[in-house]
Amino acid sequence: MSATDTLEPTAPASTTVKAWLRPIDGAGLAAFAAKGKANPASRGTNKVHTVMEGQYRSLSTVGQHAPVVVDEPLHLFGQDTAPAPGEIVLSGLGGCLAVGITAVATWKGVKLSKLEVFLEGDIGNPAAWGAGGALEKTPPEMGFQAIRVKVLVEGDAPREVLDEIVRHANFYSPVANTMRNPIPMTVDLA
Repeated sequence: MSATDTLEPTAPASTTVKAWLRPIDGAGLAAFAAKGKANPASRGTNKVHTVMEGQYRSLSTVGQHAPVVVDEPLHLFGQDTAPAPGEIVLSGLGGCLAVGITAVATWKGVKLSKLEVFLEGDIGNPAAWGAGGALEKTPPEMGFQAIRVKVLVEGDAPREVLDEIVRHANFYSPVANTMRNPIPMTVDLA
C-alpha cells in the first residue's frame, strides 16, 4: 500500500432526484382545448343538491361523491363541525386555480414538482344574513370584501415562466372570473 492510498471509503457522487406531480393527459387536454376553440359558446352545467341537517350544518351532494359538509363556527352559532360556506367558496377558488395552473403548465410543457395555493378572504355579514342585523347595508357590502391568493409553485422552468403560468391560469379561471364579475343569479322556491 502506498502512502497515497487510503482505507477510507469514498462517498458516491450525490444525485438529486426530483419528484414530479402526477401529470395530466396532455393529448386529452389538447383535444379539449380544440373542442373549445371550435365551439367557444359551449357551456357545461354543474349541479349540487344541498340538504340542511339542522342548526347551520348542511350536506351538499355532487354526483356520486361523498357529501361536502358545511357548517358555521361557534361564534356564528354553528357547531364548527366543518368549513363555513365562505371557506368552501375559497376552496373552490383554490381548486380551480390549481387545475388551471396544472393545465397551463402541461400546455407549455412545464413539469411541476410542487403546487400549493394559500387563500384568505375578508368577509362581512353585519346584516346577520338579513335576520335583523345591519339592514341598512347593501348587497355589495355583504360577503367577501377582499380575497388574497398566494401560489407556491415549483417546476422545471424559471420563475418568470412559472409566474406567467399562474397569471394565465388566473385570467382564464372560471371560478376566479365568477367571483370577479357580476353574473345573473336567481333564487326561487322549488
